[in-house]
Amino acid sequence: MIDFEPDRPRWQQIADVLRTRIGDGEYPPKYLVSEVRLVQEFGVARDTIRKAIRQLRDEGLIYTVPNLGSFVSPPTDAEPAEN
Repeated sequence: MIDFEPDRPRWQQIADVLRTRIGDGEYPPKYLVSEVRLVQEFGVARDTIRKAIRQLRDEGLIYTVPNLGSFVSPPTDAEPAEN
């Protein structure tokens, strides 16, 4: 668990942690982001985890497949491929 800041919503703080894990490669592309595991890790309600995942999905860092779960999105190429 983390020490939550009292002046920011917990879902935002969890989204920050997940964003860092994705950026650092701890969560590689297509990694399953398990709501159940995150609920246990952070000690929060499932709805709180869902808000964090929704934020990352809106940012394009995570995609959700109905009935399968949420996964880390593959990186997008900012530069065109060389010939």
